[in-house]
Amino acid sequence: MAAYFIVQVSITDEGQYQKYREAVVPFIAKFGGKLAARGAKVHVFEGEHDTRPVVMFEFPNMDAVHAFWNSPDYPAIKKIREGVATLNAWAFPGI
Repeated sequence: MAAYFIVQVSITDEGQYQKYREAVVPFIAKFGGKLAARGAKVHVFEGEHDTRPVVMFEFPNMDAVHAFWNSPDYPAIKKIREGVATLNAWAFPGI
């Protein structure tokens, strides 16, 4: 069953964050993750949203999401965005 990994980010240094993007997107692909939406503007129909753009990846399953996030190779990539971006990240299984 597919799984979805959602990220919202606040960026203070776009140039440095671009380096993170260039490293993390191919890394995610190694775990079967495919970019499904990038910089998507959320259209709110009810309730509230904090207006940050959304990035969404589709993975083969939740195990693949966990394998990516917990990979011993990810901390070095994560360090690229340290101090230049804060993010919220969620994952959930599809149906």
